[in-house]
Amino acid sequence: MKQLLCWLSLAVIFYTDIVCAEEITIAAAADLNFAMKELVSEYAHASGNQVKVTLGSSGNFFAQIQHGAPFDLYFSADIAYPKKLEEAGLTVPGSLYRYAIGRIVLWTRQDTRLDVTQGMDVLRQPAVNTIAIANPKHAPYGRAAIAAMEHFRVYDEVKNRLVLGENIAQAAQFVESGAADIGVIALSLALAPAMSTKGRYWEIPADTHPPLEQGATILKSSKRQESAKQFLEFVKTRHGQATLKRYGFEIPESR
Repeated sequence: MKQLLCWLSLAVIFYTDIVCAEEITIAAAADLNFAMKELVSEYAHASGNQVKVTLGSSGNFFAQIQHGAPFDLYFSADIAYPKKLEEAGLTVPGSLYRYAIGRIVLWTRQDTRLDVTQGMDVLRQPAVNTIAIANPKHAPYGRAAIAAMEHFRVYDEVKNRLVLGENIAQAAQFVESGAADIGVIALSLALAPAMSTKGRYWEIPADTHPPLEQGATILKSSKRQESAKQFLEFVKTRHGQATLKRYGFEIPESR
């Protein structure tokens, strides 16, 4: 009965003022890979609208949007990017939303002998030949990884062993496939069912790197702003926030 009431309440939100179903496009940070799949499925079920999600690095999306990429919504792993778009007048006024704070972890496969509970010291082991991180030039998780390594004073020792993924999902794939021995990846990926049984992780303390404050915004160029707003409102609901929490995202207390 509770589940039925939940879906009915969501339906009230989404069916209001909808004339016909339409598809919205979202540019989403790769750390949202699994969480976004759930959110999109639940939103489509409740609203009748469809959602097309493109995953990638936040910095690359930022550059694409500046050059007119046809997205309706932008979910960034670094809120600074949508803030810059807002300042440039490229977003719908008042739509910027700080939806989560991300976390990073050391992750390795189950079949390795590496003990991730040793923390960053494990990176010093001779058995660690390659360490996967997201490219810090355009991926916030890559910048957080380097900051944490510098905090624990291991960066200078291991920087020549770093393998850079185009985004955090690719960095995780490098470790999962065996192309890298260990990696610094998003907690949201480590907790996903597709990866949780394949590896072990150690959560990197949040005070060892700048906070991964994440932000979403509706793009001014969108021709489906109302539907985009409805999806963003769904993310803000208790149900949407519960999904993000399940994947290890911290929900900011203040918006």
